[in-house]
Amino acid sequence: MQRLLPLLVGLLIAVGLLFSSVFVVGMRHYALLFSLGEVKQVISEPGLYFKLPPPFQNVVYLDKRILTIESPDAERIQTSEKKNLLIDSYVKWRIADPKLFYVTFGGNERAAQERLQAQIRDALNAAVNVRTVRDVISTDRDKVMAEILANVAKRAKPLGVQIVDVRLRRIEFAPEISDSVYRRMQAERTRVANELRSIGAAEGEKIRADADRQREVILAQAYAKAQAIRGAGDAQASRIYDRAYGQNPEFFKFYKSLQAYRTAFSKPSDMLVVDPSSDFFSYFKNPQPAMPAVPAKAMGK
Repeated sequence: MQRLLPLLVGLLIAVGLLFSSVFVVGMRHYALLFSLGEVKQVISEPGLYFKLPPPFQNVVYLDKRILTIESPDAERIQTSEKKNLLIDSYVKWRIADPKLFYVTFGGNERAAQERLQAQIRDALNAAVNVRTVRDVISTDRDKVMAEILANVAKRAKPLGVQIVDVRLRRIEFAPEISDSVYRRMQAERTRVANELRSIGAAEGEKIRADADRQREVILAQAYAKAQAIRGAGDAQASRIYDRAYGQNPEFFKFYKSLQAYRTAFSKPSDMLVVDPSSDFFSYFKNPQPAMPAVPAKAMGK
């Protein structure tokens, strides 16, 4: 038993040295192999690797994936019109040079993000300060992002960082100018609405005037046509009267006198002051005057 104890201790030491000399590099990480505090090797391919046990060599892992920096609060940026905008952005970045990155930041991703956020703010100011609100929001939005990407990528390269993409997620007016902007927009919409109402009123007056003109023309034409028809009717009636009068003048006089009597004495309260000897009462004095025979055609038979 006493002989086996040293063997077990030696075996445990050997296993410990073996485990401390083996390390695994995954697909998501870089591995920096340090030898007495100096970077000896940068390993980017996944696999099983060997090293000397500590303290002779040790391994530090860095993230190989694309990382995201999101601004915790929207950045307040001023445009060329001296208007403040709140811009919310995010940046995609990755470690391109693990050795340089470690030398710069000591492998601290948090320190790298803070440094990159400061550079992003500077790039945002540089791109937005020379543009108007309209340019930033609509016309030059892609150019702004391209300029920020180029600016930050150029400054991040000496840090061992690659900037993959920059995006502006949200652009808003600062609260102190939002009300004035809304009031100006409301005034502009009101002006456009009043202009459209004026145009509509003018068009309405034009349509009504044209309709009135057409109405007058139609009424005039209808009146002229009615007068023509009435004149033709009166002429035809006169011809009929003349023809009837020519066939039996005495009967025609008698018939007209009856019509005059009916009109004059249509109401019991009517009063007529006339000389009894006038011709108006000739048929009252002589109700059976001598009349020639009335043709059947004249009597309407």
